Amino acid sequence: MLAVTATPNQAGIKISGDYFDLDNLVMSFYKVIGDENKYYGYEGARMRILGICYEVRHAAQGDRNVEKVFNGLHEHIKVQHGFIAPDKNIYFSVEVLWPEALFAVVALKDFIRLYKQEAAHPEWDLDLNTVRNFQALVLDCLQGHIPYDAIESVRQAYAGDTSVEEYAVQYVDMLNLKMIDWTKEEREQNLAAVAMKIAQQDQDYQSFRQEVLKVAGPPKKPIHEVGFNKEYPDEIDW
Repeated sequence: MLAVTATPNQAGIKISGDYFDLDNLVMSFYKVIGDENKYYGYEGARMRILGICYEVRHAAQGDRNVEKVFNGLHEHIKVQHGFIAPDKNIYFSVEVLWPEALFAVVALKDFIRLYKQEAAHPEWDLDLNTVRNFQALVLDCLQGHIPYDAIESVRQAYAGDTSVEEYAVQYVDMLNLKMIDWTKEEREQNLAAVAMKIAQQDQDYQSFRQEVLKVAGPPKKPIHEVGFNKEYPDEIDW
């Protein structure tokens, strides 16, 4: 079963499941976001989701974290059915920074809307349901780690119709790096505010986007192709 939990030091989330859970998630992402250049103006958002796909796919291949998880097989069940079997399953997992994961939740709303325009029966589409389940798991995890009085505002913000078309994805990098630099306590204190910034595209984001657009042209370069000149550290205190 796919699961999303917060990392110990609140830098982000941990996506975990068995091989089939993670492989199914990646395949559903691929299906819903479409091929390259299918949705004009969403190239940057698509690249960010592909970044998560890359990490999840490598996790499923055993290149990230490998864990043993209790599978519910108690000793009396073994005796009752007369067989010998392990009581733990192998789960794979990978960490994703909070801003990256929350941006994916918002971006996937756009891709779901676009995908549904072509789907014959979207209400029965397994890939759509897999993607929606991922979104719900991330937001459910988030709600467990922000102040109670902020939960309703966050719910409303993520239920809104904010679009990521022509989004300045470098803003996600900036928030990611802030999250990395903060202490655990600072991450806990600022998580709700970061979540709202991703969902609402406030004045800080609008100002940031204008700066990116200035760099983009002339000659005009696609907004998602404007470079981000700060490096991520090799190690993150998850």
